[in-house]
Amino acid sequence: MSAVNSQDDEDTFKILVATDIHLGYLEKDPVRGNDTFVTFNEILDHAQKNEVDFILLGGDLFHDNKPSRKTVHSCLESLRKYCMGDRPVQFEILSDQAVNFHYSKFPWVNYQDENLNISIPVFSIHGNHDDPTGADSLCALDILSCAGLLNHFGRSTSVEKIDISPILLRKGRTKIALYGLGAIPDERLYRMFVNKQVTMLRPKEDEDSWFNLFVIHQNRSKHGATNYIPEQFLDDFIDLVVWGHEHECKIAPFRNEQQCFYVSQPGSSVVTSLSPGEAVKKHIGLLHVKGKIMKMEKITLETVRTFHIEDIVLADHPDLFHPDNPNVTQAVQAFCMEKVELMLDTAERERLGNPRQPEKPIIRLRVDYAGGFEPFSVHRFSQKYMHRVANPKDIIHFFRHREQKEKKDIDLNFGKLVSRPAEGTTLRVEDLVKQYFQTAEKKVQLSLLTERGMGEAVQEFVDKEEKDAIEELVKFQLEKTQRFLKERRTDAVEEKIDEEVRKFRESRKKNTEEEDKEVREAMIRARAHRSEGDALVAASSDEDSMDIERMGISNPSDGLSSTLSRGRGRARGRARGARGQNSTARGSSRRGRGTTSQESASGSRSSKPVSVPGKNMSILDVFRSSKTDHSSNSFQSYSEDIIDIDSDPEDTSFVPSSKINQRLPATSSHSKRGSQSQASRGIEYESDEDDPFMSSAISRRAK
Repeated sequence: MSAVNSQDDEDTFKILVATDIHLGYLEKDPVRGNDTFVTFNEILDHAQKNEVDFILLGGDLFHDNKPSRKTVHSCLESLRKYCMGDRPVQFEILSDQAVNFHYSKFPWVNYQDENLNISIPVFSIHGNHDDPTGADSLCALDILSCAGLLNHFGRSTSVEKIDISPILLRKGRTKIALYGLGAIPDERLYRMFVNKQVTMLRPKEDEDSWFNLFVIHQNRSKHGATNYIPEQFLDDFIDLVVWGHEHECKIAPFRNEQQCFYVSQPGSSVVTSLSPGEAVKKHIGLLHVKGKIMKMEKITLETVRTFHIEDIVLADHPDLFHPDNPNVTQAVQAFCMEKVELMLDTAERERLGNPRQPEKPIIRLRVDYAGGFEPFSVHRFSQKYMHRVANPKDIIHFFRHREQKEKKDIDLNFGKLVSRPAEGTTLRVEDLVKQYFQTAEKKVQLSLLTERGMGEAVQEFVDKEEKDAIEELVKFQLEKTQRFLKERRTDAVEEKIDEEVRKFRESRKKNTEEEDKEVREAMIRARAHRSEGDALVAASSDEDSMDIERMGISNPSDGLSSTLSRGRGRARGRARGARGQNSTARGSSRRGRGTTSQESASGSRSSKPVSVPGKNMSILDVFRSSKTDHSSNSFQSYSEDIIDIDSDPEDTSFVPSSKINQRLPATSSHSKRGSQSQASRGIEYESDEDDPFMSSAISRRAK
């Protein structure tokens, strides 16, 4: 045990583990705006004081997909302050870094860059809050990676197959295979695991001598049938799984008896939802690894704002409250005030004494007023605690305990689901759209699109602000349906066309992988159009500046100040006109792009590409108008080619484990160099009764 805890042991890795820092959360709040930045500095300070070998982050370093300049600046400032210096890095990387960081413009670890002076490397995967997006599929971590302050790994762009290549680290005689998988929609990743499309590659030499560490950012608890990742999906040669995304702190490694590995869930370092799981004390971990032995040391975060939550059920106090009492509301309010005062006293006693810890606590009192009670004014109640708590507007939450529904077939009220989500639950826009269209009346149900595709498009519109997502999805599906009808040579009769469209839609619903490709292609189009539109706006601004130069004004600010005020007004009006024209040009650019993509898909065929229909034309109108322009031969020669632009050539020096080899077909073995023996992957731990993480002779299950 002393060998593991020794700070000067040349064979021991010391790794600071943290997840879900959520930089920038509530940054505009006058009270809680700096909480995430203060705690992030504390985390980096612990890493510096403990002289760790590197920092390992499990996703959601940023709270927003597009963080503000203040958030990015504060992050860069902290990383430069704590992670740059003259202290040498004591470990080396043995794997091919061009494979580990193949999506980066600088595919090597930052501390090996001769232009940088890194003392504490940071390795991080992305989460669901800061995942790659946009036309170039970039995220905020890519900015930090390009600046040389962070090593972004575990990124996968393929929707068909995922090969996870580890970063192989060695310090003395200890070797770590670091695996990472950034956030992927849970339902998609669940389906890929079921279809055996996820492969964890292993070193071909001395595979049992590596300590296998896996970092993942997905739902761990079950939120739906497929909206989570069961631990049993992960390979059993793994030694430790660092699980991000779940905010409740369960950092002490928990042994999965079926898979024979340990799972550590560090949780978040900031309170982002007023739920009981967030009230657990926040910790980060100092992981010691020597050979095949590990030990996780908990470090309490002292700068986290204290949070206390309590529930009250009014019906459980019949001696104090009775619904028929005319003064029952005043009695309930006085009772709630007493509870809040007790919670404030408890928060004051539990303060850790750190001068950087915020003074005002977060207080949450949830009141179940079922049984005939009426809620009082929350706004008036909160005014009494404006200067004592950090969240006065959210201090009281009234809710009713929902009884079990008697009717099974109840129409879904979409408005209620949106406006009043249940406490502690997360309603995704994608799920709401699916439920709405599945339970809607027949006249408003989807006939061309699928609920899944529309749901993902709306989710993209809401989360990523892709304004063209829905339009591009509709246009993409419309083009594809038209091609399907032409290939089938359907008669221009409304009933027959409707029947063929219905059959085509049902076939797409069954082929989920094909639908994922379609949605992805539509999102790529939308992102490309957004970038195209931004370029047009920038070009219009350049044209306006050129007009000012033609008027003989070398410095626009000086020249305009000397001109008449009405002249300045005309210049602004001209700029607005240019922007208005840009929106039109943007639309025409979209249509031109659609035609070009069809021409490239058709290649050298003699048939003409199908023109993109106008917004006011129905499928039947377009079908009738285009039927007269094409012969039956062109219908037969037209086919659809879908190219996955994100598929990467497979070039790695690792071979998959024996379990994965059983999943893969024999034809794929030639792309991996070398072969792998079917030796057992047993991991020996030193026996220590006092340490729950050391167990003697833990044998792995036979594959």
